[in-house]
Amino acid sequence: MIPAHVSVNIDESAIRDYIQRQLDQQIQESLLLIDLKKMSEITSMSPRYLEEQILRDPRMKIIERRKDRKRWWIYKEAISVILVILDEW
Repeated sequence: MIPAHVSVNIDESAIRDYIQRQLDQQIQESLLLIDLKKMSEITSMSPRYLEEQILRDPRMKIIERRKDRKRWWIYKEAISVILVILDEW
């Protein structure tokens, strides 16, 4: 009988990155509303840049929801509008 020897090399950082990406995807699919802080995290744009370049666009103003001084946007609509705006650059 031939002795079997199996060796498995695991790249822990690659696995950690994969799990993080999957978690982020699941979280994004379950989001209903998004605020400026979360939008900044998702787009990797600063809040100030978002204010100046994205949120002043009339298409974003249409989907904006306000209560007192707090603003939210419906997640899926906001992402699709942002993508359209970016495609126009």
